[in-house]
Amino acid sequence: MNRKLIDAALRERFIPALRSRAFKGSFPHFRRALTDRIDLLTVQFDKWGGGFVIEIGRCPPNGVRTAWGKEIAPEKVTAHDLDPSARHRIGSSAPGEEGKWFRYDGGTSPVAVAEAAVSALKEADDWWGAG
Repeated sequence: MNRKLIDAALRERFIPALRSRAFKGSFPHFRRALTDRIDLLTVQFDKWGGGFVIEIGRCPPNGVRTAWGKEIAPEKVTAHDLDPSARHRIGSSAPGEEGKWFRYDGGTSPVAVAEAAVSALKEADDWWGAG
């Protein structure tokens, strides 16, 4: 399936669901600034095509400092800037597990895949809330 079709479906279905949860940013990186933390979400596409995962994380409200000392401002931080132990891949039950791939290369409609991603936000909401 064409990547443009899944991008369009995510922009039509998934991104509005993020905006309704007060997320800002641009595809594929989103953040929600709260008083005590920043919730992060990144959509990462399979380099071979046909699927994506959703990685989430949280960081202090002032951003992060990477392991090599780089300061990343709150308005620039992404889930990928966090140590792997500080983020979660939606659909995985333990740190380091692969997590759920949202596949759009097996004949599933792009809208159905985008709706599955929207439904998975419940898991993200629970994870962020547990922090």
